[in-house]
Amino acid sequence: MEKIKIITVSTADLPKDIIDKYDIEVLPLLVNIGDKSYLDGIDITTSKLLEIMDTDGVFPTTMQVNPQRHYECFKKYLEEGYKIIMISMSSKMSGTYQSACIAKDMLETDDIAVIDSLNVTSGLGVLVLKACRLRDAGYDFDKIAEEIINTIPHVKSAIAFNRLDNLIKGGRLSKAAGTIGNILGIKLILTIKDGEMIVVDKVRGTKKAAKSILNYASEVGISKNETSILLYIGENEVRELLEDTYKDKEGFIECEAGCVVGTHSGSGACGIFFIEE
Repeated sequence: MEKIKIITVSTADLPKDIIDKYDIEVLPLLVNIGDKSYLDGIDITTSKLLEIMDTDGVFPTTMQVNPQRHYECFKKYLEEGYKIIMISMSSKMSGTYQSACIAKDMLETDDIAVIDSLNVTSGLGVLVLKACRLRDAGYDFDKIAEEIINTIPHVKSAIAFNRLDNLIKGGRLSKAAGTIGNILGIKLILTIKDGEMIVVDKVRGTKKAAKSILNYASEVGISKNETSILLYIGENEVRELLEDTYKDKEGFIECEAGCVVGTHSGSGACGIFFIEE
């Protein structure tokens, strides 16, 4: 049987117990605050990041995983006899995917599959979990890569945000869309489509935001054969409302976003990520 290593980046936002269970290699992105740099999920926690952003009024910057770090990771596992499935965050939101491709070219091997998930945060996470389950079910290297690529268009998400300032500052959302939401007190429900964030609904109030997310998931249909993720950043009322529906439901896991995603979302964001039926 082939030895296959599943590798991703910290913006997959998977809980540590899940990472350990499936033996996933996670390459952390960098979070820069002033003149200090932190490894996402290792050197700084999400709660500490949010505290700094709230109290100091700073907007951290984030930095991709560069080709050299990909190269060193890939080389290590190739030397141990593994074939590598690298599932990276959307190439439209970060240069991390291109860095992984450069590292693969440097190693001149066909034993690495670098996949652009066209997703970020738990949308990337559900693809990583699917790859792990396929590996553990005995699928070979080529078949896992093929299945993941075919699944990408079927990854769906709906996320509500408290405020949109950080998404605008980080270039994840147009200023026009974000300004309307903030001025009118409207909560925008965003999804990730073709690798970018777009608005799918506009509502007033927390309860309507939660209802919009639930309606979206119900209309699209959540696959019962795949893991789905309830993601949150900081304490928020939308999370509490969604938990009433999804907590302890088979096939769902819950986790808090890491520091890179938290930088762009700010506190109070919450949503679900799943593979459609």
